[in-house]
Amino acid sequence: MKIVILQTDIVRVDPASNICRAESILDKYDKVDLFILPEMFSTGYCVNPDGMKGNAINYETLEWMKTAAKKRECAIAGSVICKEEGRFYNRFYFVHPEGIVEYYDKKHLFTYGGENNHFTAGNKRVVVNYKGVRFLLQVCYDLRFPVWSRNHGDYDVAVYVASWPSTRVDAWSLLLKARAVENQCYVIGVNRVGKAPNCDYSGGSAVISPYGKVVAECEDNKACEAVVELDMSELEEFRMKFPVLNDADSFEIV
Repeated sequence: MKIVILQTDIVRVDPASNICRAESILDKYDKVDLFILPEMFSTGYCVNPDGMKGNAINYETLEWMKTAAKKRECAIAGSVICKEEGRFYNRFYFVHPEGIVEYYDKKHLFTYGGENNHFTAGNKRVVVNYKGVRFLLQVCYDLRFPVWSRNHGDYDVAVYVASWPSTRVDAWSLLLKARAVENQCYVIGVNRVGKAPNCDYSGGSAVISPYGKVVAECEDNKACEAVVELDMSELEEFRMKFPVLNDADSFEIV
């Protein structure tokens, strides 16, 4: 499976500009199975969306994702500010080529930054099956909570879209590798670059193998992309040869 991750520099609260930038990047690539964009890629990370046109932002961005996916016969994924029945959600969309939309609402809201005061947390873990590959959808702060992403043999790739600041980028890189090793899966981390009112972003977007090794990455502090081709047969062979998940502790999330 050919995947392109987009480490973008986001224009704050300007969906039209950010979508235009993303469109120009997609046009650079042929025969891609999946494009992945960062957290809140059409607006930039915002913990207080009150006053923003959440319904319009969500509709405009999602419609673009559906149109772009159909046009290129690929899937497109990324997180968007969504307002539904008066509540805001940090919603990670996975749009299939034929227009089917699946989504995950961020479970762990960033209380340190006040995200929990304005957004509603999701309560459902979501695994998307696309072309025979099972993707676990996660958003940013979820990365710090390994119980939520524990592999029960139900996914092959964990995808984290993020707005992870430069001051904590070492933790980002370390935790991406930890999640890959402990869950015996590929991990894809897609972060942004650039400046925002309260922090800077240096990227660190990468694809990690089940061995904890970086197999593709974006250049730090630069809006760019990385391309990777994942071989599921190699993953299956590794799991059969070294079946550590069979010895994992059993538990239920309540």
